[in-house]
This record gives sequence, C-alpha cells and structure tokens, in this order.
Amino acid sequence: MKIAKRPALIAAALLLGVHPVAARQDTVADDYQRWIDGSLSGNYLAARHAARHRDFAAASRFFDTALSLDPDNPRLLNRAFVFQASVGNWTKTDYLAMRIIRRSPRHRLARIVLGLKAASAGHFRQAENHFRESAYTPVGELTGGLLIAWARAARKDFEGAMEAMRILQSNDAFTGFRLFHSALIAEHLGRGLQAGTFYEKAFRRVPGSLRATLGLAGFHARTGRRDKAREIYETFLKSAPDNDVVRDALDRLKKGETPPPLIASVREGMAEALFSLASALTDERSIDIALVYTRLTLRMRPGFPLALMLMGEIYENTKRKEKAIAVYDRIPRPHPLYLSARIRAALSLSDLNRQDEAIRRLQRLTRQFPDRWRAHMTLANVLRGAEKWQRAAAAYTRALELIGRPQKRHWVLFYFRGIALERAGRWAEAEKDFRTALKFNPGHPSVLNYLGYSLIDQGRKLDEALQMVMRAVDARPNDGYIVDSLGWAYFRLKRYEEAVRHLERAVELRPADPVINDHLGDAYWMAGRRLEARFQWQHALDSKPDETLKKKLLAKLKNGLNSKPEEGGKTAAAPAGGTRPAHP
Repeated sequence: MKIAKRPALIAAALLLGVHPVAARQDTVADDYQRWIDGSLSGNYLAARHAARHRDFAAASRFFDTALSLDPDNPRLLNRAFVFQASVGNWTKTDYLAMRIIRRSPRHRLARIVLGLKAASAGHFRQAENHFRESAYTPVGELTGGLLIAWARAARKDFEGAMEAMRILQSNDAFTGFRLFHSALIAEHLGRGLQAGTFYEKAFRRVPGSLRATLGLAGFHARTGRRDKAREIYETFLKSAPDNDVVRDALDRLKKGETPPPLIASVREGMAEALFSLASALTDERSIDIALVYTRLTLRMRPGFPLALMLMGEIYENTKRKEKAIAVYDRIPRPHPLYLSARIRAALSLSDLNRQDEAIRRLQRLTRQFPDRWRAHMTLANVLRGAEKWQRAAAAYTRALELIGRPQKRHWVLFYFRGIALERAGRWAEAEKDFRTALKFNPGHPSVLNYLGYSLIDQGRKLDEALQMVMRAVDARPNDGYIVDSLGWAYFRLKRYEEAVRHLERAVELRPADPVINDHLGDAYWMAGRRLEARFQWQHALDSKPDETLKKKLLAKLKNGLNSKPEEGGKTAAAPAGGTRPAHP
C-alpha cells in the first residue's frame, strides 16, 4: 500500500483529521478485526478507524505498528508521535520526537516535547533551545514565550524571563497569559513588588479567571492583606457561588490559614503554562489538541487536580465517558474538586445507562457530604431520570432544606421536584412547586409548558393553562416538544382543526419522534381525516416507539380512534398522553 506523504506539521495541527463530533463511545476494538492482517495497509486502516472514533490508545498502537513496517514514511511517523502524546506514553513520544526533528527541525510539538524532557532532567539551556525553535507561529510564540521564560526563571534570570515574555506583547490576545505568568515568575524569584503589580494587572485583564483570582488573593494573604484577599474571594463567589476551589480557599482563610503560592517549582510553572493553553483550546475544533496539552501538563505536574478535571471534561465532551470516569476518580478526597469530580463521574455513569451504579455512588457521596446540597440535587436528578419519582422528590426536598433560603438560581430545583411529584401522583404539591419556579424565573418556557399542559390534561383552569402553553411556544417557536404540547392542548379542548395545525408544525420540527407523530394521527382522526391518521400512526410505529406506545398504535391501526364501542364489543384505542419536556 502506498500512503501519500504530507508535511508533518499538518497532523500535529489538525490531530490527524479526527472528526470533532465522533459519535462512537470509547473503544471500538471489536471492529478492528476486519482490518488487522499483519500488513501495513491493515494496521493503517485499523489506526484510521480507531482515530476516527477517538480510541487513541488503539490508534497509537496501530500507527506504531504501521510505522515499523514503513519506517521512512513521514506521515506515519507524525501520526504515531501525536497519538503517543495523546495517551501520555512519553518514552515512545520522546523517541519519535527525536526522529521527527531530524526531518523537520522546526516541528512545534516535537520541540515542545523535547524541551519538556530536557527541563525535567534539569537541562534548562537545552530546554530553552528547543522552545525557541518552536516559537514561529502565533500559537508557537505563546507556548514558546511562556516556556522560555520559565526556563530562564530556573536559572534565576528574572530580567531574561521578562524579556522572553515581550514576544507576547505583539498579540493583544496573549496579554492575560503574559501578565499572569510574569506574576508567578516574579513571586517565585522573590520579586514581591513586581509580583503584586503583575497580579493586579492580570486580575483586571481577566477578572473572571479562577487562576488569576487565586493568584491575586493568595498573594494578598501572604503579604498581610487578608481582608483584601477575603474581599476578592467573596466577590468571585457572588458570580460563581458553587465554585468549590474558591469556597475552600475562603474557608481556609477564615480559619487563619495562609495559602501557599500557586507554583512551587519551575516544573510546576511550565505545567501552569501548558494548562493555561489547554484550557483555552477546548472548543470543538481544538479539543483534541487540548488533550495533548493536558497530557503535557500532567507530565510536568503529575496528579495536578485542575488538569485532571480538565481532562475528564475533554473526555466527556468527546463522548468517552468511561475514560472520563477513570480520570475523575483520580482526584483525591482532600482536594476541593473531589465533590465535583465524583458528581461528574456519577453523571457519566448515568449517561451510560448505568443508573443503579450512579445512584449508589451518589448515595455514598451524600453520606460523605451530608451538608452539601449539590450532592443531594444530583442524586435527585439521577433518580428522576430513572423514574424513581418518590425518592427523587425526597432528595430534592433535602437539597432545598440544605439551601435554606432559596434564591432565583434555585428555581430549577422546584421545577424538577414538581416533575417528580406530578409523576408520583402528588399534583397539589407539584403545582405549588411549578408556580414557585415561575416566581423565581417568570416566563420560563419549560415550566409554562409543563404546568400548562398538566392543567389542561386535568381539565382545570383551562384559560390560564392554554395561555401558559401559548407563551411557551412564543418563547421557543422551534421547540418541537413545546409546539406539540400546544397542539395536544387544543386536542384535549376538542379544537381539532387548531390541534392539527400545530401538530403538523411539531412533526416538521421533530419528524422522527413517535409520540408527536402519534398525536398528529389522533388529531387527523378526530378532524375526519382518517386515511392521513392511519398513515401517521404507521409512521409513529416505524419510528421505534416504546412498548406501551407500540401497543396503543397497533390498536389504533386496527380499530381507529372512536368514542363509541365498535362492532363485536371491541373498544377503540384511546389517545396517548402529551409530551412535557423535563429539561429547561
């Protein structure tokens, strides 16, 4: 097999053409058998297949084997290198990086890898040379500038480090990085006056940044300005009240503890630079490169909880839930991110349809953190998703008790508890919760839709209920589920022509939804359009309905939808219920 050769940089920049929205989950190893036959072409095809589905561990193995069969192929060399970096196999990555720079001396990622290897061994001048060779593109200038500055900081060369930072002044987008790392280096080298100035400037440049907040507040606490540190923490928590890292820092400050510097060594400083870059690259187009930078971060600072959290989020966002769970589980109990990591792991289990395991994990978490409302709320959400309505309602109640005096942002707990209560047959309590949710968040379409439809379904407060559903449609005119609810409301009110008009629109928006197609069939039937009704029911049947709806559809196709008993004593099929989306 002849593989076309391409410039090595393409693979590093685009991460080998891996599609940004791969649909498959984690490993697809069973599929590889069709390709593997010991040949170059077989291993290459298996590697491409694995890469397409983001099974990077398998891709790295197959590209490595393919490279051994065609060792002079630059494209295979580059792909093998990037995938080895993606899984953190540094011995192999370092070896391949050396081979790459013999062919492409300015290969950015290979130079960074070799620079970090040299820095890890304490060879900072050699590291600086590698980093300098990588700094010839905008991203290269940012990465190289930061890493060169830290390499010079290792030699106690503050002025040289600041000079390295000047390359970043040409790009305004790099200002936040430059100021923050200048502050870290200044403090690390004992330049307190400069450090304070840089921390203040970095904080003003990126006021919502977690690291800039921790940096400035921590510096104030270490230099005797504890009140100023407290003010910064409290201001941050006003906009992000559930941030466990800042909350923990504030609690420790109140206890009289003084936070240590964010950076304890040059290696940690380099890791911080790489983490800063990884955090900025998590959009859909760059997320695979973000994984590489996160791996590099952990190479320089093993076990760094923020990097582990970021890696877990990258795996989640690329639909590799099993890997996300494994990474979240690496964050240790003493760290303030432990609770968030365990919550994310449990939600990933739920996404994998392993609800029982997720529930067990969350129950343990509520015992570990009995006073943390988010643990109870997450347990309630998973219980609701598993249709354990009574238990979900109880868990929401516990979460609300822990909150004490709810605020506007807690409206969703009342909404979700209302759903659990309604499904559990406790309507009076459910209606109260839905109306409370609307007080906190007036006009929210999901709440209006759920409450309005429920009232119509019960034949209560019909004028108010219909207005609620109409307002929900006005807010989300392209939400097929909410448009369906309006159509179904008209059906319940026996206004069949209006029901048809809205249900036809709902089907346009959600053509493959069996429930919405079933509703349109019912409306057609009651409007006297019997042939179209049967066609719509058949379409609903072909759209993979659940077993309950399937039985109703079969009965309707056989008997129609009538209000009177048919010949032979058979009763016609009854209409199905409406749709009320449970998510905001």
